[in-house]
Amino acid sequence: MEDSSATSDQLYVAAYPFTDDVLNLPVKDIKMTAEWYSDAFGLLEVERRESPLPAVMMERDDVRLGFAVNGGDASQEGAAILVTDIHRARDELEAKGVETAAWRVDERDGKKFQVFFVVAPDGLCYYFHQPIEDA
Repeated sequence: MEDSSATSDQLYVAAYPFTDDVLNLPVKDIKMTAEWYSDAFGLLEVERRESPLPAVMMERDDVRLGFAVNGGDASQEGAAILVTDIHRARDELEAKGVETAAWRVDERDGKKFQVFFVVAPDGLCYYFHQPIEDA
C-alpha cells in the first residue's frame, strides 16, 4: 500500500441538507449523538453549547454536521454526504457495525453516482454519494 499525500486520506468532501440546514439536525440527546457520530462516522466534536438549545458541532475533513435538541422530526431530516471513495466510506461504516442500504447507481443531471444510505439510531438519514467517472 502506498501513502500518497495528506489529502489522500480525505474521505468527506461536502454535506448538503435534505431540507434546511446540516448544522441544525434534530436530535433528542446531545451526549449520545456526539458519541455515536464520533464512533460511527469518525466525526470529531468541535463545539458544544447548552444555550439557546443544546447543540453540538462535529467535523471530519473540514466537513461539518451540527446537531441540536430543537424539536424537529429526525425522520424527515438528514444530509447528502459527498465522499472521495464510496467503497471506503461503506467499508468503514460496516466495520463499525453500521448498517448500510440501497447500494446502487443514481443518475442526476446527466451524471451517475454510486450511492448508499445510512439511517442513524436517531432517525436521521444519510445519502452517501460519489460521482462515477466515465472511463
